[in-house]
Amino acid sequence: MKLSRSTLGLALLAAMAAPAAHAEIAIDVIAGSEVTFEGLIYTDGNWFDNDIQDLNAGTTTANGGDGDDSEFDLRRAELVLKGKGPGNVEWVLGYDAKANKYLDTNARYKFGGNANTYVQLGQYKQPNSLEELSSTKNNDFISKAAVTNTYAVARRLGGAVGWGDNNWSITGSVFGRELTRNLAHGSGFGARGTWAPINENGNILHLGLSYVDYDTDADTLRLRARPNADLTTTRLVDTGNLTDTDRVSTLGLESFWVTGPFKVQGEYYKTDVSRYRASSKDFSGDGWYLSGVWNITGESWGYKSGVPTTGLPDEPAGGMWQLGLRFDNIDLDDGSLLAPSAPGGAPRVDGVLGGKQDIWTLGVNWYWRSNFKFAVNYVMVDSSRYSSSARAVVNDDPNIIEARAQFYW
Repeated sequence: MKLSRSTLGLALLAAMAAPAAHAEIAIDVIAGSEVTFEGLIYTDGNWFDNDIQDLNAGTTTANGGDGDDSEFDLRRAELVLKGKGPGNVEWVLGYDAKANKYLDTNARYKFGGNANTYVQLGQYKQPNSLEELSSTKNNDFISKAAVTNTYAVARRLGGAVGWGDNNWSITGSVFGRELTRNLAHGSGFGARGTWAPINENGNILHLGLSYVDYDTDADTLRLRARPNADLTTTRLVDTGNLTDTDRVSTLGLESFWVTGPFKVQGEYYKTDVSRYRASSKDFSGDGWYLSGVWNITGESWGYKSGVPTTGLPDEPAGGMWQLGLRFDNIDLDDGSLLAPSAPGGAPRVDGVLGGKQDIWTLGVNWYWRSNFKFAVNYVMVDSSRYSSSARAVVNDDPNIIEARAQFYW
């Protein structure tokens, strides 16, 4: 499915013509289903202060880079149809016209009208990762944390069962490949449990635990992470191709706390890769992030289906201002350096040395009225990885400025 520029343009005009106070466009009631149209469009800019590697390399084909220290791109053009009814049935059909891939495309039946007790079939985000499950349009920072982008399992085709209420939930899922061909694949299963012992207006405490396990399918796996800059093709930490891989399992711990205009959120991921040849050692990696966000203009957050929700500005004309700070860490080292086999030779690598990466991100968000968001981030990277050519661990510590302009309805 590919959308022409004219189709996308008509969609944008329809959205712009809608009243600004609405976040969706009501279309009609068709066969007992209330159909609405939603969308999300945003463009990013990255400015790189490189240290060793060129973070803008590989964006052109002639010389592996365009020689500039900046990059700009339309990142998303998401168009989504949603339906409620007949009865307790809900459905969604989403497509990203920029990436040419399907988004959430599924049907759900809610028992007793309870949003947390349901069965679901189709493509949907798997039950893991608080940051991955949260709404993209309300990301606290321009890029998700490196551990989320590396370890979280996003949308896959499958079936899920959920059970819970406003304060707790249990979700189980079995899944296969992504709906769009030649993207993520490998059959598996996942489960997530959440509990909010405190759930009041402006006062929320959330705790969560998740686990996913899936087949690597092609028997080759590569784990790597960008330096929290979505427009770079360079990864400063990278395991390389892990061959003879069988299955990947990831345990996730998550929590967030809201008190008035403040939110503190964190997650920890532990991933294990099993390999079926005795000569190939299993791999284990982990990482975490901790972030804090302050709504300077005084708004707070809500809670729905085990994730925080971001409301509209109290004063639409002035908008909602947010200030955020995040630290995230990822460790792709699972091995050690041994003495050279001969004098003057290179050290021997026992296991996998994919590197370590620590990142501080300082961000400002401005939600203006009901349909616009503008964000600026300053990213400070501290990475280290063994280099066989240098025969030493090399530190690469770039800085990045990021900006995003976003329109949604």
